Amino acid sequence: MTPTFSGESPASTSSAASLEASVTHAVPAPVRVRPSKLGVWLHAFRIPTLSAALVPVLVGTVVAYRHDAFQAVTALAALVGAIGIQIGTNLANDLFDYRKGADSPDRIGPPRVLPMGWLTPGEVWMGIVASFGTAVVAGAYLVALRGWPMLGIGLASIASGLAYTAGPFALAYIGLGDVFVFLFFGFVAVLGTYYAQAGTLDPEAVLAAIPVGALATAILVVNNLRDIDTDRQAGKWTLAVILGRRGARAEFAALLGSAFVIPLALWAQGLRSAWILLPLGCASLAARTLQTVFEHQDGPSLNRALLDAAQLHLLFGLLLAAGLALG
Repeated sequence: MTPTFSGESPASTSSAASLEASVTHAVPAPVRVRPSKLGVWLHAFRIPTLSAALVPVLVGTVVAYRHDAFQAVTALAALVGAIGIQIGTNLANDLFDYRKGADSPDRIGPPRVLPMGWLTPGEVWMGIVASFGTAVVAGAYLVALRGWPMLGIGLASIASGLAYTAGPFALAYIGLGDVFVFLFFGFVAVLGTYYAQAGTLDPEAVLAAIPVGALATAILVVNNLRDIDTDRQAGKWTLAVILGRRGARAEFAALLGSAFVIPLALWAQGLRSAWILLPLGCASLAARTLQTVFEHQDGPSLNRALLDAAQLHLLFGLLLAAGLALG
């Protein structure tokens, strides 16, 4: 979906949904004072999470650059589409979680605009339409350039962004949110961006999509681990609720491990130069986040881990892109 994964190409952001990843204002003690009107909208957009839309587009674009297929206007259109879909998904999450009782004014994570009374459901709906509409405009250029595959990516991203929390079988409520974030923030986002510029697919783009999707999903895991008790009470059966705390922590560790193994494997097999090891510079941040997730279960600690997981996704993505470009 980004992306899309929070979804991005338009597709990338779709699962941004999941990335509702209250990464946005993941702070130990969220401020409950009503912001200005502009501040309310920026809060609802969850600006810090939008880096999750940037990373897949950036990585897909760098791979296209390596293959002499870089197109600046196309990359920009993919980024605008990804950000539009992610913001629309974030707003949709707010609206439908509020209607289903999953969000309340005393939630553990950052305050949400609807339960706090900062926006009305009608205003949020208008924001959803405007955000997805922006993505459609950007996507129209990509469809004109590459045809029906880009149309499919865009429609699937928007549909996934809405289906994450909307309807009787919302993805986030039946344990499928993690899967869709991985797919849309990883494969759909990176490959969609690459295809929009190159007009074809390549194994290098597929491999690059794995760590991007894994670390985006890791953000969601921390978010759902923090909310495990309130989600269970609200009937929101996230994968963390289904697996329990121990299982969710194991999933988090596996996602981090899979992200770091890709650069190591490419270098060890002689497929890339040592530049591909640049993402290993994030190892200390990953270790700190992993330690917090395994040793704490209180809201403030997991809010800090959520912010660290988001920073890890961004920093790893930037270093991966640099390693691919320099290599």
